[in-house]
Amino acid sequence: MKHIAIMGSTGSIGTQTLDIISEHPDRFRADVLTAGSNWQLLAQQAIRFKPRKVVIADDTHYENLSEALHGTGIQVEAGRKAVEQAGCDNNTDIVVAALVGYAGLLPTLNAIRNGKCIALANKETLVVAGSIMTAEAEYHDVALRPVDSEHSAIFQCLQGEEMNAVRRIFLTASGGPFRTLSKSQLEDVTVEQALNHPNWSMGAKVTIDSASMMNKGFEMIEARWLFNTPPERIEVVVHPQSIVHSMVEFVDGAVKAQLGLPDMHLPIQYALSYPERLPLNSRPMNVMDFANLEFAKPDMEKFPLLEMAYDAISAGGNRPCILNAANEVAVKAFLNKQIKFVQMPEIASYTIRTVAHISHPDLDDLIQTHDEATAVAKEYVSTLKSTHV
Repeated sequence: MKHIAIMGSTGSIGTQTLDIISEHPDRFRADVLTAGSNWQLLAQQAIRFKPRKVVIADDTHYENLSEALHGTGIQVEAGRKAVEQAGCDNNTDIVVAALVGYAGLLPTLNAIRNGKCIALANKETLVVAGSIMTAEAEYHDVALRPVDSEHSAIFQCLQGEEMNAVRRIFLTASGGPFRTLSKSQLEDVTVEQALNHPNWSMGAKVTIDSASMMNKGFEMIEARWLFNTPPERIEVVVHPQSIVHSMVEFVDGAVKAQLGLPDMHLPIQYALSYPERLPLNSRPMNVMDFANLEFAKPDMEKFPLLEMAYDAISAGGNRPCILNAANEVAVKAFLNKQIKFVQMPEIASYTIRTVAHISHPDLDDLIQTHDEATAVAKEYVSTLKSTHV
């Protein structure tokens, strides 16, 4: 029996993790659940799964959550600091790091420092502080098991292989909802169109990142750290069908690929059950339904944020942290209909030019960088005039 702490249980990854736990109650138990502000869903999850503890980041909802769980015996905590420590308890075996964006950094780092196995769904943790996180994981002998479908695919392809036999990693990308649009057509896309992903059902932030291909840039950086592979050997390939989740090419020319329907339950379960494979109640894939699988190079001119990600990891230091902070501000502004879709790269570029580069940042430097870059990006957003509605 593995006791699971889910950081972000009310989000897309969190709710699907609870699906896995409910399917295998003899193998997994929900030990700790955390949420940002959705206390109603958190309370429902707690009543159903009976965790030892729940934490709500927005402490204004503490009384509501406590009242909803009165008499259950479930411990209720609130506030950002409580979330940061939620995965550190002795009872917990695996922490599912599913918080969105920079918010996942300190909770994941604290869990690593307390020796917890990490099922990593929060790519921004490695984007912001990849060298620190991987060094801490090695020092504390902690496994970082990928939950992103692409990184899980790579992880599966590497089983039984030596890393020195890897020539290239192919990171597949759906291309998002705007893959076939021209650069000029992107000028007028709406939030609703950007949220209409053709293959995956995800949270709003990651769906917008998929539309801009920023998500794939972040996944490239995540792969660089997870698999200790230089970015020039990680190639993004557009694959509209989202059946091949990623591929690994070896020095002898062999290529391994992991295929499956676009369903996050599989990579989540594999991260929890590794090295075992457990039965999964999901629709089987009929290969005859996918006789035509397409692959193409991404259009860096149309999706400049992907190229910015390569530039950021090449520059190193705090540059990826700057890019991540600027993107978080840009995505929020776009979702709030304050800017156009095509203005997001402009915000990122301005923030990168404005915030000083630090070659070898420590954790405090990265926290300060995030705060400064966020402020710079917000100020720049306020100067933009958008006619987008």
